Amino acid sequence: MDAVWMLPVLLVLPLLLWTSSTFVFYFKKCFYVAYMMLLAVIAIPICILKSGGRDIENMRVIRFLVRHVKYFLGLRYQVSGWEHLQTEGPYVIISNHQSSLDVLGMVEILPDRCTMIAKKELIWAGTVGMICWLGGIVFINRKKTSDAKNVMSDAAKTMLTDKIRLWVFPEGTRNQNGGLLPFKKGAFHLAIQAQVPIIPIVFSSYSKFYLRKEKEFKSGTITLKVLPKIETKGLTADDVTTLSDQAFGVMRSAFMEISGQSAQSNGPSTH
Repeated sequence: MDAVWMLPVLLVLPLLLWTSSTFVFYFKKCFYVAYMMLLAVIAIPICILKSGGRDIENMRVIRFLVRHVKYFLGLRYQVSGWEHLQTEGPYVIISNHQSSLDVLGMVEILPDRCTMIAKKELIWAGTVGMICWLGGIVFINRKKTSDAKNVMSDAAKTMLTDKIRLWVFPEGTRNQNGGLLPFKKGAFHLAIQAQVPIIPIVFSSYSKFYLRKEKEFKSGTITLKVLPKIETKGLTADDVTTLSDQAFGVMRSAFMEISGQSAQSNGPSTH
């Protein structure tokens, strides 16, 4: 009897995927969330057995398990500027932030010993929150400026003692309106305090294939451009605004440049 009820569903599903862009949007979104949670279930015991608990080295496991998800969503990545990530020691990566799909771009090029700074609410996202914690992700409370500053200060010390890299979204929230939102200063305080370089990375606009308001989620190609590092040695807190403006300028120019590209690619052949 159950098989009889399943038959209409199996017949209707392909029809809806073929004819309704709204259905495709919600189907892909739900699949993405559910599949990421499933991958987290697989990753959690592997990370615990491998590293014994919370450890930035667990990001290698996460990177390996997540990198294929793009294919299910019909996404491809074209990467340029790989050479700028060949920088020894700790550094801060900053990138623009358009949606939760940014995670797929992040794992596409994530360097070794690199984790990210994320909003504190993410830790409560079920199995995904747990794997984020195991991966050494630094959580900040965006509603309490004093707490966020303390976390950033501790992160700067950890960068130097443990030789880690941190990925930050300086816009502070998702932005799909075209261009970049004004940058918050936390990432720049962090880099200056640790006296480590900043490496900007720009994601091209998702507007050709992903439109949240219009409920469209088609196949598409995302261009990732890694820009030359920006040194912070010798800079002080007085230079934060100038540094932020410099980074914003080069990233905005790169965003406008690459958002018109449409070349197809399966992503980099090597990591």
